Amino acid sequence: MKIVAAFDSFKGSLSSIEAGNAAKEGFSRVSGDVETVVRPLADGGEGTVYALVTGTDGRFEDITVTGPLLEKVSCRYGIIQNDVAVVEMSSAAGITLVTESKRNPLHTTTYGVGEIILDAINKGCRKFIIGIGGSATNDGGVGMLMALGFDFLDENGDRIVPGAEGLKHLKTISCKNASLALSECSFQVACDVTNPLCGANGCSVVFGPQKGATPEMIEDMDRWLGNYAALSKEIIPEADPDMPGSGAAGGMGFALRTFLSANLESGIDIIIRETFLEDYIKDADFVVTGEGMLDAQTAMGKAPAGVARLAKKYGKPVIAISGAVSDDAAMCNKQGIDAFFPALRKVCTLDEAMEKETAERNIADTAEQVLRIIYAFRK
Repeated sequence: MKIVAAFDSFKGSLSSIEAGNAAKEGFSRVSGDVETVVRPLADGGEGTVYALVTGTDGRFEDITVTGPLLEKVSCRYGIIQNDVAVVEMSSAAGITLVTESKRNPLHTTTYGVGEIILDAINKGCRKFIIGIGGSATNDGGVGMLMALGFDFLDENGDRIVPGAEGLKHLKTISCKNASLALSECSFQVACDVTNPLCGANGCSVVFGPQKGATPEMIEDMDRWLGNYAALSKEIIPEADPDMPGSGAAGGMGFALRTFLSANLESGIDIIIRETFLEDYIKDADFVVTGEGMLDAQTAMGKAPAGVARLAKKYGKPVIAISGAVSDDAAMCNKQGIDAFFPALRKVCTLDEAMEKETAERNIADTAEQVLRIIYAFRK
């Protein structure tokens, strides 16, 4: 029997590969004839770099860049196939890099993301895969663009200050000093957000509060982003702040699409394609997937649902094992997950459940029992 194990990470507990290996260990207890192929998985957010690098025999690059509050931060990106850079925006501009008391999108910048791109360009990369989840910013991606040489100037011809607050004074945008190498680059962006840049469903209104924005800030930022979009359209007629995804990551989606001609795509679809998961699933007997919490959001396009959709293309049964299961997880059954199982074995605290050894043991024990029942019905 051949089983493909493709788990998303159990955030704060296990990586994608560790979760898959735990299931593999449980399956091996049932029969020595079981072949379990463990493949990395992510959905464009945390774990994307790790999944793609480990799934394609790439390499990691550790560098220091400007963090969201202008302090220096250490971050990691990946290079695969020698010229493809894999970047998580959150490593340089993520909300987890800012303590709750300091969260204020007026002052947080995406500048470090541009520094990562420049570093990768200098190392020979010309294709980019960028996950833009988990940002602390609402600067419309302007910080990133400034790091790449684009000019965003105030009425005196000076560069605007970092953060969304700088957009208040934006009068002129120029591309003439942008890095020449950008014309040789292509950008694929993992983005599952469909919000426009501005308005009631725009990034300021919908995502601003979780980044520390007050109602007054939200109103100001939305207006400033509207002006930024209008100025962008003057030099790039194709600029469209209403296009789905423009509001992703505080407007990073708009910046990438408008100034770097990026394509925005579902994160799980990018991972599946770049790790060649389909090649492994097509001749498997069944597929096992999962994540830390299986719920209605899983069914709305998160990594396990993407795996299930691919598996059903070939008529493969899909089992999900997760750390916990919510009351609305039954929606996952309608998205191709035939059955799901919580791995938790006994009552315990969340911290206890997330301990690495406990999580691995729980997944392995659950996987063992799943395969035993499959064997029982095959007799």
